[in-house]
Amino acid sequence: MNSLNRRGFLQALGAGTATVLPMGCGGSKTPSSPDNRRPNIILMMADDMGFSDLGCYGSEISTPHIDSLAQGGIRFTQFYNTARCCPTRASLLTGLYPHQTGVGHMMRDYEVPGYRGDLNRQCVTIAEVLGQAGYTTLMSGKWHVTPAANPSQHNWPLQRGFDRFFGTIHGAGSFYDPVTLTRGNEPIKPESEDFYYTTAIGDNAARFIDECGGKEDPFFLYVPFTSPHWPLHAFEQDIARYHGRYDMGWDELRNERRERMIGMGLIQEDWPLTPRDESVAAWRDEENKKWHSRRMEVYAAQIEVMDRAVGRIMERVCRLGLEDNTLVLFLADNGGCAEELRSSWEGLHFPGRTRDGRPVQRGNDPSVMPGPEETYQSYGIPWANVSNTPFRLYKHWVHEGGIATPLIAHWPAQVKNTNTLTHEVGHLIDILATCVDVARAQYPETYKEHIIKTMEGESLQPVFQGEKLYRKDALYWEHEGNRAVRQGKYKLVSRYRGDMDGKWELYDLENDRTETRDLTDRYPDQVRELVEQYDRWADRSNVLSWQSWGNS
Repeated sequence: MNSLNRRGFLQALGAGTATVLPMGCGGSKTPSSPDNRRPNIILMMADDMGFSDLGCYGSEISTPHIDSLAQGGIRFTQFYNTARCCPTRASLLTGLYPHQTGVGHMMRDYEVPGYRGDLNRQCVTIAEVLGQAGYTTLMSGKWHVTPAANPSQHNWPLQRGFDRFFGTIHGAGSFYDPVTLTRGNEPIKPESEDFYYTTAIGDNAARFIDECGGKEDPFFLYVPFTSPHWPLHAFEQDIARYHGRYDMGWDELRNERRERMIGMGLIQEDWPLTPRDESVAAWRDEENKKWHSRRMEVYAAQIEVMDRAVGRIMERVCRLGLEDNTLVLFLADNGGCAEELRSSWEGLHFPGRTRDGRPVQRGNDPSVMPGPEETYQSYGIPWANVSNTPFRLYKHWVHEGGIATPLIAHWPAQVKNTNTLTHEVGHLIDILATCVDVARAQYPETYKEHIIKTMEGESLQPVFQGEKLYRKDALYWEHEGNRAVRQGKYKLVSRYRGDMDGKWELYDLENDRTETRDLTDRYPDQVRELVEQYDRWADRSNVLSWQSWGNS
């Protein structure tokens, strides 16, 4: 990190942080030579955040600390996740496609190998691999690759390679009183009256660095935030900074973001802006403008608070003098979420009452303004359409709106050209391969007497040096019957509409990344070749048709 960026972090954060409980570091492991230092690695991830929601990716939302990482690093314009929270986390942690890990869907067990809803033992996590290589392994945030109600804890973070853990096992919940809040293997309660989960994730991650960053051994820190996943929860003072900012509505905001993204070089001007979702009215015709504006105000506040947590983490890195040799990666788990919450939804997501006993309002009711602890709402289809500017569709789907993510890589000792973009194509499967490469670790053939699948990804380290990324195979997706394969500039994609054998669409992403001009009739040979590649991948990766296991 250059001196300007470091000074900016320290000035922005100052000396104050919230109080957190003390935690120790991992036990003694094989030390690395001080003359041949391997980098610390910090992997941070937002939850349900769209491609255009960061300032450095075209947003109006204030994200100065994440933007500073981009200024001192490199931004990927064509990096992909898997369209949904659980599969993304499984793929990110293991370097495999999610179905190969048993997490092809969510946490329900469908009793078929690709859809067990529980991380299997034919894969290893980044923490398991780096722990064997002498790294102290730390995690603060959301786990969500095993059923939260499983009493054996066989797949909790400490059982999958992490030395220290603070966070939640479950996927979503109140930011004021999250379900399954855990330290190590023990359930805990919020530590203060002003507890806010995003802030606590950042504070605990910062404390981990305080206690482990000065050791001879390097550390790996995994920080999966739950922000800005629903429910729309934020303190009023944070929401107030966005009061009135969204009164212009979603149509104008999408155009505003698109223009900034073109100016930044993130997208091309000749890629058409995808149409507004057909279920959404033009802003001028919307009856509940005040409520809709408030929804986006709270969402923006959630992202800004996450940015401040990132700042606290990086402030610790800077104060310990670790910034030059720390690889920081920041990305999102899927595109913006179009889910409209209903009052009938039940389960761990929805506590019936607040900590002080007040009933919680469930569902998107325009008569109730979101933000406080007693509300439970989402920002819905129209604002998810904005978050995913300029792309089609949302979380769940594997068109670009569902799978395109920002990726920022910051590593002053190795990133050759800072404050730059790369158009190299990457995927979550590349994260473990990158960590193994830069840590000079050994990916195992067996682990704890289990045969381990060969990792699927490629190291991104050549991209940090300004080089091309070689990939031996295409990239693939399947989620809830939505399917895709990308080979070079061509992407074949299918949206599930009640028939697994439904229509494939072919797009040239160099000339039409917004997927508006279907080329299937023009290039039938290309379609046939990509379908064959997809079928071979599905067969070897435990991918089944939606009708055969789900759709119930």
